[in-house]
Amino acid sequence: MITFLHGKLTDVLPTQVTVDVGGVGYEVLLPLSSFDKLPAPGSEVKLLTHLVVREDAHVLFGFMTAAERDLFRLLINNVSGIGPKTALNALSGISVSAFRLAVASGDVRSLSQISGVGKKTAERIVVELKDKMGMIATPTMGTAAQPLDADESKLNDATAALVALGYKFNDAHDTIRAAIAVLGPKAGVDQLVRAALKKAS
Repeated sequence: MITFLHGKLTDVLPTQVTVDVGGVGYEVLLPLSSFDKLPAPGSEVKLLTHLVVREDAHVLFGFMTAAERDLFRLLINNVSGIGPKTALNALSGISVSAFRLAVASGDVRSLSQISGVGKKTAERIVVELKDKMGMIATPTMGTAAQPLDADESKLNDATAALVALGYKFNDAHDTIRAAIAVLGPKAGVDQLVRAALKKAS
């Protein structure tokens, strides 16, 4: 099993990169969530990887964080009907933290908006993964993990608070974004949640 690649980032496309490791170029497929975290072409890069062996090819999938790879593995190993392509679509369409919240709250509507995931598959994701979310690394775990910036962390925390109060994920996320737009980026999580609840009352 190839666990990671550490080398020079050469060819870069939104869903595919080549990493030169000791003069050997490895083609790696990756989600947009990892693409956004890549360094500039020509720089050194470390990608966590997962190797999928098919009859016609050996395909490497790469991730910039342990949490992304963990979620990818959970999806392809535990949810029937989800293969590597759909798992990449999931990571490209929703952040790991937002995915956690959607599964925890049973928000089938948000999950079914992922490309290649219909309502029935979204329902299977909730059923199969609800008790397995603890198996995904936190953003600060793993050698290649990238911490959330302060604004994203605040948005996620405030959204999670509303979900815990019974909001659907999409509604909570949109309401907190609206509160940030009104109160400004310096507003604390408690201020954002109070503003959202006041607006809903």
